[in-house]
Amino acid sequence: MISNTRYYSDIKTAAEMDLGYDALNNRTILITGASGLICSFFIDVLMYRNQKYHSNIKIIATGRNMEKAKERFRAYDLKSVQDAKDEDLLLFLQQDVVLPMELELKVDYIIHGASNTHPRAYAQDPVGTITANIFGLYQLMEFATKNQTKRVFVMSSVEIYGENNGDVERFKEEDLGYIDSNTARAGYPESKRVCESLAQSYIAQYGMDVVLGRFCRIYGPTMGKEDSKALAQFIRNAVKEEDIVLKSEGNQLYSYCYVLDAVTAMLTILLKGENGVVYNIADEASDITLKQLAQILAQTSGKKVVFELPDAVEAAGYSKATKALIDSSRLKSLGWKAYYDIEQGLQQTVTILKEQKGQE
Repeated sequence: MISNTRYYSDIKTAAEMDLGYDALNNRTILITGASGLICSFFIDVLMYRNQKYHSNIKIIATGRNMEKAKERFRAYDLKSVQDAKDEDLLLFLQQDVVLPMELELKVDYIIHGASNTHPRAYAQDPVGTITANIFGLYQLMEFATKNQTKRVFVMSSVEIYGENNGDVERFKEEDLGYIDSNTARAGYPESKRVCESLAQSYIAQYGMDVVLGRFCRIYGPTMGKEDSKALAQFIRNAVKEEDIVLKSEGNQLYSYCYVLDAVTAMLTILLKGENGVVYNIADEASDITLKQLAQILAQTSGKKVVFELPDAVEAAGYSKATKALIDSSRLKSLGWKAYYDIEQGLQQTVTILKEQKGQE
């Protein structure tokens, strides 16, 4: 994908922003969930900095599948940690996130992005969803404590807010909505809540430096082929120039963010955020209903919106929240602002994926 002109332009845009990148020079960053939608773009941005500015940022990408990582990062000479030389800047560590971290290298920053992140995964592997979140963060925090890591970034989620009770228009970081915890689907948001508490516990007990980002619903051309979120399905329909299939009335009102903006927000928090503080990641210009999303993408592909019932497995993994808008004032106070609004971001996503499809 990095050979795609539009995608490379997104990388360049993010990498050239004045975010304080120099603080990462000659540092080592460990990233879990490295092949995911957000973290893979994050790695592309850091590698751009390495290639253009000789920043010497060493990246340790972790995952369970070396071949998948090699495919995603084939534009770079990805080496395993065991085979790496001093000059290698992108390394792969084969690691199940729920197991103790076996790594001898000194790590300055940790980004924890490993998690099940879409409805089918929640429904088919609810136990794995919980354990990856909680045990994964526990193992990383244990490693960070012993390693004397400079800072840990915990990727949290808008899902911790649950259903809006109607007492606020937008969730601020101190607000909470309703979650019925006595369901398997609640495993994702409830374990994310536990992760935030676990992070605060390491700050209190061990003096760790941890910042947290609560991401709204993120989209972009780096989304996985297995992603079963509604917007991901809409985008795939648009890329194939098919009718957009809406599996509900579409009145759910959510905050969204393009992947470029999610990554610049993450970097802003990592480099400028305050220890122990959680930041909402969203942009008001991308608040929209599912029905409106479907209509935009239908217009993009010259098709129409059709309605279809989800199958039982998919329905079981859907969020129950019907309104989840989040307030990003705290993040914006650090100087962050979004580059794309929802229509621009969707157009960019579909265009890049169409171009990629045409090259296959």
